[in-house]
Amino acid sequence: MSKKFWISIALASVMIVTAACGAKTESETNASTNAPNTGGEAEKSYTVAISQIVEHPSLDATREGFIAALKDAGLEEGKNLTIDFNNAQGDATNIKTISQKIGNGKSDLALGIATPTAQALADDVKDIPVLFAAVTDPIDAGIVTQLEAPGGNITGASDTNPAAITQTMDFIASQFPNTKNVGLIINEGEQNAVVMGKIAEEALAKHDIKLIKASVANSSDVKQAADSLVGRVDAIYITLDNMVVTGADAIIEVANANKIPFFSADRDTVEKGAFAAVGFKYYDHGYEVGQMAVEILKNGKNPGEMNVTVPQKLDFIFNMKAAAEQGITVTDEMKAFVKDPANNIIE
Repeated sequence: MSKKFWISIALASVMIVTAACGAKTESETNASTNAPNTGGEAEKSYTVAISQIVEHPSLDATREGFIAALKDAGLEEGKNLTIDFNNAQGDATNIKTISQKIGNGKSDLALGIATPTAQALADDVKDIPVLFAAVTDPIDAGIVTQLEAPGGNITGASDTNPAAITQTMDFIASQFPNTKNVGLIINEGEQNAVVMGKIAEEALAKHDIKLIKASVANSSDVKQAADSLVGRVDAIYITLDNMVVTGADAIIEVANANKIPFFSADRDTVEKGAFAAVGFKYYDHGYEVGQMAVEILKNGKNPGEMNVTVPQKLDFIFNMKAAAEQGITVTDEMKAFVKDPANNIIE
């Protein structure tokens, strides 16, 4: 992970509240797009273009939260808002075609959900504001050069706080003390997965635990990769790797059949059948970015002056049924890691 990102994470953590809900300046309050309709002038309508790398629960929840924030601020589809949703279906050619289409179009704002789509929008969309969500390291990915007031026409929210990965690896080491090897199923062509994998590897190394990678080139490879780890690892972990998360059902099948604890980096995969993660709700993540969009569209804020945000409300999330399937005895000591058991221990 880039050194700039590590430094910026600390700064951004302090400035989250300011970025998300800072007080409006006089010029923002008087912005023309937010002025009262006193002269019979038609209400302003907006078009927001969304480029999403693939459809899966975390990314879909991000999009839903984003649109909900717009609606709560009075921007509603079918009334004064048009959503131009584009699903790249995990294809690099589609990603580029979509970003070029948006760049040549007439949208008022563009949103890239996931690192590759955000990178493409950053390259091809220069004349309108651009936001990103579900991006692990926007600095290393070349989307922005800093998290605080990144400049240009782009800002957004990272979906990774490195502490979440470290906490997961530390939990494995402390609560599964016989663990010698952890398997990582990874698409090494996805930058966010590589960054997160490196953090996990470094965290495990401090406990003398080895990370064993099983690489995939597409989602159909996930089952074979999971099978290849059986007998070689004591636990399986996946990052916020869009291709791998799409194939999470296959990992759950292998983990359950072979009694291998399965850890993920997102809540949605735990709800599906992974045992545990340190994470947050992607709907809330998307909602936060939607609030940024409202500030830009209605209040005239400059995205380059808005801080990139990172997740703050991290918690352990357990799936108790998955624990039983994977041969895990969930102790009281384990449960004590969960700050909000009512919402984050899934029975």
